[in-house]
Amino acid sequence: MATKHSQEQSDILLAFQGKNKRVPVWFMRQAGRYLPQYQSLKANRTLNELFRDPEIAGAITLQPLEILGVDAAILFADILTMPSGMGFKIDFINGKGPVVNNPIYHAGDLKRLGKFSGLEHVTRTIQLINAVLPPSIPLIGFAGSPYTVATYLCSKHSRMMYESPKTFHQLMDLLTDNTIIYLKQQKEAGIKLFQLFDTWAGSLRYEDYEIFILPYVQKIFKTINLPSIYYLKNCAHLMDLMEKSGAEMLSVCETVNINDVKTKKGIQGNLLNSLLYADDKTIIEETRVILKAARAKHPKYIFNLSHGVMPDVNPLKLKLIVDEVHAFKWKA
Repeated sequence: MATKHSQEQSDILLAFQGKNKRVPVWFMRQAGRYLPQYQSLKANRTLNELFRDPEIAGAITLQPLEILGVDAAILFADILTMPSGMGFKIDFINGKGPVVNNPIYHAGDLKRLGKFSGLEHVTRTIQLINAVLPPSIPLIGFAGSPYTVATYLCSKHSRMMYESPKTFHQLMDLLTDNTIIYLKQQKEAGIKLFQLFDTWAGSLRYEDYEIFILPYVQKIFKTINLPSIYYLKNCAHLMDLMEKSGAEMLSVCETVNINDVKTKKGIQGNLLNSLLYADDKTIIEETRVILKAARAKHPKYIFNLSHGVMPDVNPLKLKLIVDEVHAFKWKA
């Protein structure tokens, strides 16, 4: 696979140390649905087939590198990939998303769940991707946070949290331990960094996040010895707890103005993903506002969106952002 990068070092990995000379950029959900090339691969296949075929999953992971010129690949998978390896029967249905056929309803359901057994197709996909990636482009691994995964596996998770906190903590313990095993599998296969996605924990009150979520997130970041990013949607009221997560980079959503964030950790983000529908002039202006704020306040910085790329976004809008980010004068 040819790339436009000639340097041997990765801008993204250098950004964790504040040693990058230009701003690195990648996009959440950059591998997949909005790309015509992805739609071609998907035309006669189910999502289950796409996820489980290493050659196809690898090809989808690599597509944005050539098309957009981003600085990292992120593994094409789903945040419910891990539970499918611990006893959950999950179908990934086109247009509907994941459907859990044996969800959790009560404490007794936890007894039928086992230890994550490993998924060979994930290992093989990572190996195939790394076989063609140059040193300048790292592969990002990822997992859903225990709480965000729990929201899909247990429709009454909120009730369980208050009605039976002991059971809820047992569920979080189980998901945390299995997430660690899953991320270790990815590390052994060859990922260079990882992101933990916490899409739903931002809906919780401060005190509930501190009790029910933070300890488990901290355990994951403490255990996995790789450069790490923590994405928390709706995070404005949780920034000081996010700071305690143990992640090296904090990926923030649009509820946060990065100009106001005070941290020694790295920052990732945070162009509002809905702005991808705006005209080019607006996109460029909004991108520059974020870049200037990052340059002034955050020497460890990666450009990204506030959340994932929507399926009907024009890829040219993303290419416009990549070019603008790369042209921005970061350091003399």
